[in-house]
Amino acid sequence: AAAVGLKSTGTGDTLSDLKRPVVLESMDFAEPVISQAIEPRTHSDEEKLSAALGKLAAEDPTFRAHTDEVSGQTIVSGMGELHLEIIVDRLMREFGVGVNVGRPQVAYRETFTRRAEVEGRHVKQSGGHGQYGHVKMVFEPLDPGAGFVFENRLVGGTIQREYLHAI
Repeated sequence: AAAVGLKSTGTGDTLSDLKRPVVLESMDFAEPVISQAIEPRTHSDEEKLSAALGKLAAEDPTFRAHTDEVSGQTIVSGMGELHLEIIVDRLMREFGVGVNVGRPQVAYRETFTRRAEVEGRHVKQSGGHGQYGHVKMVFEPLDPGAGFVFENRLVGGTIQREYLHAI
């Protein structure tokens, strides 16, 4: 049987007579097992790529696409290399979007493992008003996921507001 013009149906939907409904168990789909970074070959294809990935993900419940928050890369995930190769081929044939694929970037993060204290001085005297700065800083680890804490222990002055964002 074939049906034409069904715009609001998707994979896993059941079609039946309203007078004699057929209720089937929902299907469970496997989670994707491989991911690749994908980007359009030309800047002008960015919107087309986004729309095409949305359509492909709506058709295929084992395919996912998202933007990585840290790297900003578009990541596609599927059931294997062949699955993703077919997705890339369909992007070109059906949507006219050429893409480059590669390995996703890994965002490495560093943290302090122990307390560290540093001190620095800046002295510049070349006629006129001189410059002087004396800084002591202490760095120490916090609990994982705690972010960072900035404690201003400045004595006898203030840090100008425009410099705080750099801290």
